[in-house]
Amino acid sequence: MSEKKQDEILASEPYHIEYTEKGQGVDEDAVFGEITEEGPNYRNVGWLGTTALMMKTQIGLGVLSIPLAFDVLGMIPGVIVLCAIAAITTWSDYIVGVFKLAHREVYGIDDTGALMFGYPDWIFVAGSGMLGISISLNAVSTHGACTAIFVAVAAIAGFLLASIQTLGRISWIAWVGLFGIITSILIVTVAVGLQDRPSAAPQGGVWVSDYKLVGSPTFSQAITAISSIVFAYAGTPAFFSIVSEMREPRHYTRSLVICQSVVTVVYITIGIVVYYYCGTYVSSPALGSAGPTIKKISYGFALPGLLMTTLLVIHLPAKYIFIRILQGSRHLTANTMIHWVTWLSCTSGIALIAYIIASAIPVFNDLVSLVGALLGTLMSFQPMGCMWLYDNWSKGKISKSPKWIFMVCWSVFVILSGTFLMIGGTYGSIVSIMDSYKKSGGSAAWSCADNSNSV
Repeated sequence: MSEKKQDEILASEPYHIEYTEKGQGVDEDAVFGEITEEGPNYRNVGWLGTTALMMKTQIGLGVLSIPLAFDVLGMIPGVIVLCAIAAITTWSDYIVGVFKLAHREVYGIDDTGALMFGYPDWIFVAGSGMLGISISLNAVSTHGACTAIFVAVAAIAGFLLASIQTLGRISWIAWVGLFGIITSILIVTVAVGLQDRPSAAPQGGVWVSDYKLVGSPTFSQAITAISSIVFAYAGTPAFFSIVSEMREPRHYTRSLVICQSVVTVVYITIGIVVYYYCGTYVSSPALGSAGPTIKKISYGFALPGLLMTTLLVIHLPAKYIFIRILQGSRHLTANTMIHWVTWLSCTSGIALIAYIIASAIPVFNDLVSLVGALLGTLMSFQPMGCMWLYDNWSKGKISKSPKWIFMVCWSVFVILSGTFLMIGGTYGSIVSIMDSYKKSGGSAAWSCADNSNSV
């Protein structure tokens, strides 16, 4: 979409500044209504802050499972699958911005009418975030407390941070979290290259990495690995909320291009290097691959990033529910008692449900795969194909141009491929979870066992 076209859309929508008799500006937004100095400014995120928030919704828990996905698929198929998913989700992310500019009343993906239920995926992702924090605390403290306690600590911390009212106030935390998570994975990447062998490999004799260029997984193993990669790119639903709180939504595409480019380069680099040096002895999460000392250091750096991920994925579904409850009321944008009680009830409720999920499915890679399969595709593939068809189907009645035919075919492909991955990946993830529970010594629900040593 050109700058001129975006400006035309902006000018035609209820998104403008009105002035009171005293000359003070009152920001009128299609979602939040009047935004005044009496309450939080929900539209105060710049394009750099937007880039940080986008990258943090992507670079987080998902990158920690990519080397293991490469182990299952093989290095070459793994890179091909990752690039294919990157291309599809980048298009989906772009459609989010286009759809938002054309439909200013949309705040979250539920508003598109593409789904019947609210943000279930983000609640599961919040559970994954809490599980990641518990792993980090176990690693740093050498299992200094019961894992169930660490999960509870993660839930409380996530609730408190997620209760910050606006993404504008959160964006600086996103930079801190992004720096922490990237630093941690770079430490591990360098360490596995410098060490003689990964920590889980046999320590006697000569060791050579057993990485595979092409794997030979079963259907269940392959689809589960692909689902893990989908999870790594499943930040798409958050982009609706992020663009809704931008000061200048027409800068959305700029932030998106930077985000997806950096994310894909990081994913490919980390996946190839860590898997090349670790082979089948790569850990999941990958931060445990370089031995206990490096694991403590890397998890120490990763902790702010994992907290930021958990913050966002509690904040966003809570914000959606909050807006739906108070929309049209002055309490939405004013710091009243009703405003705060409602807001804190939303964030605490989401945190509680996520805590239950994290405690009930305590195996990191299995939970990541399940979220990616069951909810990642459902929120990042099918709705965006439907949104393009919704806005452009009528144009075919006027002229079925080659571009229109191609885009119809592409949108249908995205919908069908997402549906296939959702069904197949969910099956594979459930099988994997059942196998994990059957293993001797496997993690159990609400367990005190150390969860930082999974391989």
